[in-house]
Amino acid sequence: MQLKKYTDYGLRILMYLASRDDDKLTTIREICDVFDLSANHVNKVVHHLGQLELITTKRGKNGGFSLSKSPDEIHLDYVIRQLEGDEPWIDCYSSYCVAVPACKLRGLILHGKEQFYQYLHDYTVADLMTGSGAELATIFRQRLANTEA
Repeated sequence: MQLKKYTDYGLRILMYLASRDDDKLTTIREICDVFDLSANHVNKVVHHLGQLELITTKRGKNGGFSLSKSPDEIHLDYVIRQLEGDEPWIDCYSSYCVAVPACKLRGLILHGKEQFYQYLHDYTVADLMTGSGAELATIFRQRLANTEA
């Protein structure tokens, strides 16, 4: 299994926001600079995170976004399920699969998928942060400074 880039970007954005120790809003441009991503992709992910109420967004000249919840309240299973769309991992009902009546693959995959999400439920965005986010914050600030130079 491989997560979509969309989900990867969402997790990176949440980690970046969790690493912030100030009340300043983060901008799309800032995320693009830190992670070298396209603004088009970041806009879509930020919009989705806002719809999920994981971030708070403010439009306009002084706009931006920030976490709307504490990092220890944002469970990884929820984020990944929402951003991935929780689509089936295999397509057992396609025209090329003739084994459906006797195949146990679908059940095994569904069970494994649920175990995967149950495992991730025990972890939050806060768990992704080394040293309460201080180390990541330093890395992110250095990256941002390098792009501004």
